[in-house]
Amino acid sequence: MDSTHLHLILNHFPIIGTILGTGVMAYGYLTKSEPTKKAALWNWFIMALIAIPVFLTGEPAEESVEGLAGVSEVLIEQHEEAAELALWVMEALGLLSLIALFAGFKGENSKKILIGSAFALSLVTFGLMARTGYLGGQIRHTEIRSGATAQAGMENGGGEAGEGVDDDD
Repeated sequence: MDSTHLHLILNHFPIIGTILGTGVMAYGYLTKSEPTKKAALWNWFIMALIAIPVFLTGEPAEESVEGLAGVSEVLIEQHEEAAELALWVMEALGLLSLIALFAGFKGENSKKILIGSAFALSLVTFGLMARTGYLGGQIRHTEIRSGATAQAGMENGGGEAGEGVDDDD
């Protein structure tokens, strides 16, 4: 198994895991269950750990696909920029979760604020991770590209073999 394969296998975990953790936390709030809330915090921390090798295998994955027909450098760059932001926010969520799990609090209010902040940040994190995954999917899945994105891919050498931009327009 090479870096590209590892990237493609692991990249789904931070996306799906983050939204699952958000659902678990919402359930924890509804049921007022502290163990359930802790499970969500652990989930987010683990997803933050998994996001690191996903990010680190991104560059080798880029090198293995950038010369292939149908692959656009523009789409790769958009995915890479989105991934960097998503990684930093995911790592912040993981750190916040770890602090919430182990920090000694003088009052319950501090802990509630910290857990509530992690819950809110999980929604932002999921949005950023989902966007990163969507942009990554467009690199090789031409069927999900929007018109403007597909056009940009073709103009940058990303068209399918034998495709080109129609100069008659």
